[in-house]
Amino acid sequence: MMLDEDIYLPDGLPVAYIKSINTLVVSDLHLGYEGMMAKRGMLIPKVNLRSIEDIITKSAEETGAKSIIVNGDIKNEFSNVETEEFNEMLDLIRMAERLGLRMTLIKGNHDNFVDRYREAFHLEIHSQSANIGEYMFIHGERRPVIRGRPRMMIMGHEHPAISITNEAGVRERLRCFLFGSYKGIPLLVLPAMNYFAGSTDINMADRDELLSPVLEGVNVDAMHAIAIGYGSTIDFGTISDLRRAGPRAMAGL
Repeated sequence: MMLDEDIYLPDGLPVAYIKSINTLVVSDLHLGYEGMMAKRGMLIPKVNLRSIEDIITKSAEETGAKSIIVNGDIKNEFSNVETEEFNEMLDLIRMAERLGLRMTLIKGNHDNFVDRYREAFHLEIHSQSANIGEYMFIHGERRPVIRGRPRMMIMGHEHPAISITNEAGVRERLRCFLFGSYKGIPLLVLPAMNYFAGSTDINMADRDELLSPVLEGVNVDAMHAIAIGYGSTIDFGTISDLRRAGPRAMAGL
């Protein structure tokens, strides 16, 4: 679906494509996640990187993008770069190169120590935020220092989702984009790409349960929840609409 005349959201994918800069934008990959869980004694299938590569490949082929912005948290561990993270970052960057995508990283709170690989990986790295084209990209764990008057702010970090119940009474969680306004500037919050990512159920959460301080300056109830799932991207209306509809918001769809 088209968010506006310049931003396209490929159906069913946690990706935004910006036509004016021919760029894909993704967030919260948390590479190396399965390796970290294995060290904690929890064995889970290694599917995250494969899922991410499939999504990026499909998006690049559909849009013809020539670059990709990772809007924070390309890796998972806070303390260092684990072997699993390094290997998966290298695999991802090689895949991007095969697709002809130049990669830019906006560092998030999980991206400690990635600067040491800037030259080896040919990465353009920005700390916390960057203005690219008419857009301002921020990860979202800090309040932004706004430079100029960006056309839109795009952030990650929150891992937004909505929780709804279908006609069979089964509760489902759908990852979603959030679209609203921050201090008069349009704001797009990206869903997490990580296959296993925990999410904030925006329509069920109180304000003090939200992760990002950026959303403290936003009327969250007025934001639109644009959910992804089952190969579709659908605007479910505002968070306020979903709260009023209650848990059976999906009934009849």
